[in-house]
Amino acid sequence: MCLLQKLSENYKRISIVGMAKNAGKTTALNYLIEEAMDEGLTLGVTSTGRDGEGTDIVTGTDKPRVYLDTDTIVSVPKQLYALADAGLEILKMTEYGTALGQLMLCRVADAGYVQVAGPVINAQHIRMCEEMLALGADLVLIDGAIDRKSIAAPDISDAIILSTGAVLSRKLDKVVEETAYTVELYSLPVLEEGMEREIIEEHADSDRVFTVKDGEAVQLNITTGLGSGKLLDNAIDEKVTHIFVPGAFTQSVVADIDRRKLKNATFVLKDPTKIFIDKATWGRLRKYGLKVKVLQNITVAAITVNPTSPAGYSFDHGEMASAMQKAVPDIPVIDVMMG
Repeated sequence: MCLLQKLSENYKRISIVGMAKNAGKTTALNYLIEEAMDEGLTLGVTSTGRDGEGTDIVTGTDKPRVYLDTDTIVSVPKQLYALADAGLEILKMTEYGTALGQLMLCRVADAGYVQVAGPVINAQHIRMCEEMLALGADLVLIDGAIDRKSIAAPDISDAIILSTGAVLSRKLDKVVEETAYTVELYSLPVLEEGMEREIIEEHADSDRVFTVKDGEAVQLNITTGLGSGKLLDNAIDEKVTHIFVPGAFTQSVVADIDRRKLKNATFVLKDPTKIFIDKATWGRLRKYGLKVKVLQNITVAAITVNPTSPAGYSFDHGEMASAMQKAVPDIPVIDVMMG
């Protein structure tokens, strides 16, 4: 049984997230589409931006095009419909607008190349995926064409496939290290059920930093934790058990907090995409006693590796796949260039 067949048994929406631009994300998408064709799976294919064009509109470099099999459900804006080599049957005009026109849900009548685009608003993307499934898709693949952080958010999809590659660094161990660190963050522990979680969930949409103290939420006069370390330090005492930060979680959030206080209270985030701290700093903070939990973490269902960089250097295929699998032994690793 192929990887995609196994994934379709557990998930209905999977986002493909690139560690960086040119990490092989579109190549991974094409690999998965080919697997679906071989296994007879009916896919829904959409994107958080635009994908499938032959040339990157930002860098001017060549890009892999997206070839879709018959019966695939795909989201296409009006302005890209006529550019498809595939024969497309319009199933539905959606209510979602893009810079390239109103989005249409189409069925591929004759296989061929298609330029794919989708909504950029998360709530719209969620609804559109449900529409694709209702139209007969067994599984929806979401190409994360804009921001890898936002598309990884757990409300968008049931799981992600993380695409990494030589583009991250000329050193293989650095590529493996950075990818494993991302997996580590995405797998942060979820805040356990109980009174504290109920309190945090009740106030989590307020977009304000607050603490949990004596069984109550204490709102702070802070809308972001960025640069607010001194204020947070003053707000944290021995009775504070949790600190909820709604936005970005960076080093500046905790830089001015007494290290002894870091050991006593737990920071809570909506999900791991809020973390913007490099691996070395994260390691130091954890040694100081920093505790971070999330309301939702992110399931990494598979990792794809691309040993070739557009800068002209590459790694040995077998060596890269082996090193990555050793670093993340519980997650399937696939070399999308070799299969």
